[in-house]
Amino acid sequence: MTYTINRHFIDATFDEIDRRTRAALADNGFGVLTEIDVKTTMKKKLGLEMRPYRILGACNPKMAFEAIGMEPRVGAMLPCNVILREVDGGVEVSAIDPVASMQAIENPALHAVAGQVRDLLRQAIEAI
Repeated sequence: MTYTINRHFIDATFDEIDRRTRAALADNGFGVLTEIDVKTTMKKKLGLEMRPYRILGACNPKMAFEAIGMEPRVGAMLPCNVILREVDGGVEVSAIDPVASMQAIENPALHAVAGQVRDLLRQAIEAI
């Protein structure tokens, strides 16, 4: 089982894909709660250079509320991370597959919610 939902973009800038990703997430009920600029962090903390790499912590409040109601500790696995990274020939966007990440929790009802979230994330990635 793969653990991410991926899409590769050719001939698009990192910033363009960032804007399109945020819009697609919003259109599918997700807000971006956190943002980590990994490139800048690695430069600042370690003095190392790397290609643009950004982590967006996306959350669908309705689904998160439902999941937390079923499993209060599931918040340790939230939000759903979506990464944007510059790769040879373009930009790749990868979103966590919530079904894969929830396999450690033995709760079939939670797995059903994870499936709904996966469908929404897949729709968002396809809409970029």
